[in-house]
Amino acid sequence: MEGKSGETLSILIPVYNEVDNIFPLFDRLNSALKKTGRPYEVIVIDDGSTDGTLDVLIDLSRNNPNMKIISFTQNFGQTAALSAGINSCKGDVIIPLDGDLQNDPEDILILLQKIEEGYDVVSGWRKDRKDPFLTRKLPSIIANKIISLMGGVHLHDYGCTLKAYRKDILKNIRLYGEMHRFIPIYAKWVGARVAEIPVRHLARQSGYSKYGMGRVFKVILDLMVVKFLMSYSQKPIYVFGGMGLLMIIGSFISGGYAIYLKLLKGVSFILTPLPLLSVLLLMLGFLSILMGFLAEILTRTYYESQGKPTYHIKETIP
Repeated sequence: MEGKSGETLSILIPVYNEVDNIFPLFDRLNSALKKTGRPYEVIVIDDGSTDGTLDVLIDLSRNNPNMKIISFTQNFGQTAALSAGINSCKGDVIIPLDGDLQNDPEDILILLQKIEEGYDVVSGWRKDRKDPFLTRKLPSIIANKIISLMGGVHLHDYGCTLKAYRKDILKNIRLYGEMHRFIPIYAKWVGARVAEIPVRHLARQSGYSKYGMGRVFKVILDLMVVKFLMSYSQKPIYVFGGMGLLMIIGSFISGGYAIYLKLLKGVSFILTPLPLLSVLLLMLGFLSILMGFLAEILTRTYYESQGKPTYHIKETIP
């Protein structure tokens, strides 16, 4: 495949305890990258590995001048690793890739072909996924449908690491938690063209998966944050104030009904919880509105201004 003149590639590979997969991965990766006909760099982010992965990477880098290693002081997670890679890369097109050999590096070529059609984000879809159905595939199917519904970008496989991004789309995106999977949603906010294509998914040959069911709950919570940021990040008073007004309305309704029972039914205030409910809702309503005002002040003061990374780099090689 003949690459576009001047466009360079940055391949980002987060790894954690993948010592047996490093050499075979780079054999396949170098072969695939040569076929693109483009200049490239490979940035490997060692996410605090404890099995000798970093030593293997350092040994490999001696014969790979296009390779850079970022070593974390401890395990910060895939989102932090990808964020570090994005902040360090120089390529025009950024392609994250799993380090467990379940992504096929040959699929980089079809991602680039789609990018050349004018898309800003091309997401891989593990259509024939080689994972257990009940523990991995079924939760993923459900999660992808929920994310598509709430995020407004309809993809089959948000969890696939293998994607291609134009760097301009990523330059203002800050990643936290497990939010790397939501990058297509962020990109859509700024007007990016998003596409999805099927990619191959290979069975794991060595090592073990680092993801458990606990990650599902993290993703759900992060999705709630994304939905909040998407709808209310610049006007938090809408959500806090809206809840406050609803509680104040509820306060007047419960208080009015308590007065109705007192005057027309002869029911004493002490025999019904409605007066207490009315006072409680009134207080919570005003507090919610005040929280909205505080959130507005914080938004105007700190919105995207601190620039603090979610990781600590021990060393960068070279």
